[in-house]
Amino acid sequence: MAMILTALIADDEPLLRASLRRQLAECWPELLVVAEARNGPEALALFELHQPAVCFLDVHMPGLSGVDVASQIGRRAHLVFVTAYDQYAVRAFEQGALDYLVKPVQLARLASTVTRLRERLAAIQPGAASETLLRQLAAYLQATPTPAPQPAPAALRWLRASVGPAVRLIPVDDVDYLKSDDKYTLVAWRDGGKPAEALLRNSLKELLVQLDPQQFQQIHRAVVVNLHAIRQVVRGAHETAEVTLKHRPEVLPVSRSFLHLFKAE
Repeated sequence: MAMILTALIADDEPLLRASLRRQLAECWPELLVVAEARNGPEALALFELHQPAVCFLDVHMPGLSGVDVASQIGRRAHLVFVTAYDQYAVRAFEQGALDYLVKPVQLARLASTVTRLRERLAAIQPGAASETLLRQLAAYLQATPTPAPQPAPAALRWLRASVGPAVRLIPVDDVDYLKSDDKYTLVAWRDGGKPAEALLRNSLKELLVQLDPQQFQQIHRAVVVNLHAIRQVVRGAHETAEVTLKHRPEVLPVSRSFLHLFKAE
């Protein structure tokens, strides 16, 4: 019987979680990602529920940091830290981490980490390994009901926005960007070709999962841009960048976590 290895990914950026999941599927196809966490407390809860063999933990997360989560998991899993700053490597190893990865994660670097994880797992005593894997499989089967197939939801084509006392239906093709504004989301669009703004009652996170990912891309924790509205991306010093738009004077910041989206091939 082939060993079933399970993993948890914890990162507050959904695009980075998805990217790491895809890369793991490429370089470690037999690894089963059983849970994804958006913050530290959720990472701990999902770890206790699924008991994964490997945890990929972002250092900076809401609620509890990856270091805090690692200190509570201890030696019950193999830990890999994912961070935007390599100076956290020392703290990672102090918490018993096998390795650390610097964002944006490069496939070759991840493959090296996978090799180290495979070697560590192969070194476990056969009896202990079997007991651990059976416990992980039991936790996974108990916590994961067989889902009924669901059709993929259609991407949003219209946004319902408040403009003064009125409610407007805005075609998403006319949207230049969306920006988080406290509990609301600011939508910047072209009304008859002229720049206009309005507020949406949905959060940016809620909207992002409903928008077409081929057209809209998150470039900052608080900003999602219509790729069709971009004039150019200018990279600056210290791994920064700015987006200029075709139809508006605003300049949008690109955070370090999303610079890889505009990396030249």
